[in-house]
Amino acid sequence: MAKTIPFPRQPQAAKARRSKAMLLPMPRACADDVALQVHLSLALLRDGGSPHDAEALLHAHVQAVTMAGSGYGALTQEQVNAADAALLACFESGRAGRGWRFDEAGFAAVATIVSVYDEQLRNAPLWLLTEVSDRLDRMRAGQAQRTGMLKMA
Repeated sequence: MAKTIPFPRQPQAAKARRSKAMLLPMPRACADDVALQVHLSLALLRDGGSPHDAEALLHAHVQAVTMAGSGYGALTQEQVNAADAALLACFESGRAGRGWRFDEAGFAAVATIVSVYDEQLRNAPLWLLTEVSDRLDRMRAGQAQRTGMLKMA
């Protein structure tokens, strides 16, 4: 009977395997799940979605721009500005009670960002995705603290 290859069971070996995994892209199934959620939010905001959909696209936008700044994916300043304007208009419309939606130009602008984000999810190393996600979480936590402080004032 063939013997199995013994893997070292020391904590250092497990840590080394985790470190190596961080150099690889996200597993394809996970990347597809994230991309599907973003695409569904984009489709819903074409005809009228929810604040949750707008927030999901805002997060994808921030992450895509940050990763492009690190050399993963190409975005021009014009593309970023157009998507910024579309997201801002969507949030303003939704908060004013006119519905959470994009017009055609806004949809196209955000769709460009989503396409780049898809590629980034499939190609960027996991360490970068983790770092960008952690950065977004810190930004959100800071925003929540500022909002709480503003409400108290």
